[in-house]
Amino acid sequence: QGKYTFADGLEYKDKKWHYCDGYDRRFYTEICSGLKPAGISQLTNLDPPKKIPEGCYDCGDGFYNPETRVIVDYKLKFLRNADDDEHEWIIRTCRKAWDETTEHKPKP
Repeated sequence: QGKYTFADGLEYKDKKWHYCDGYDRRFYTEICSGLKPAGISQLTNLDPPKKIPEGCYDCGDGFYNPETRVIVDYKLKFLRNADDDEHEWIIRTCRKAWDETTEHKPKP
């Protein structure tokens, strides 16, 4: 029994949970304050987002360095070492400190 409220004020509901359900992709802060104009979309629930240290990823509860496989919190204090599954998930899914450009390759 009881309830769970996330740090940003979002209250978890056991039934009829609609947050992040695949249909509505807004962050909780966007639900509360509205969407920003086109061209300046939010990248994270925190706006502006935290600056990711060079070579690292933002994995939701801190920053991940794939070279050391260490996750630190947002104050750069050690949280944990990533196992193989978490490492793969982070590099496949999470926001990284650098941009990658892709080229358009016309069909032959």
